Amino acid sequence: MVEKKKEGFQEALVEPLREFYKDSMHLVKKCTKPDRTEFLTIAKATGVGFLLMGFIGFFVKLVHIPINNILVGS
Repeated sequence: MVEKKKEGFQEALVEPLREFYKDSMHLVKKCTKPDRTEFLTIAKATGVGFLLMGFIGFFVKLVHIPINNILVGS
C-alpha cells in the first residue's frame, strides 16, 4: 500500500518536475545573446512600431474630436 502511494507521488509530482527541469535547461543552453546588428535591427523595428501606433492613435483622436463635437453639439 505504501509503495503504491510512493509510485503515485513519483508519477504525479516528481516526474513532471524532472521533465520541466530538463526542458528548461535545454532551452537555456540553446539561447544566445543577440549580437549588435541583431539587437539594432530589433530596436529599430520596435521603434518604428511605436511611432506607427502613436501616429495612428493621434490621427484617430484628431478625427474623433470634430465628430464628437458634431454629435454632442457643443
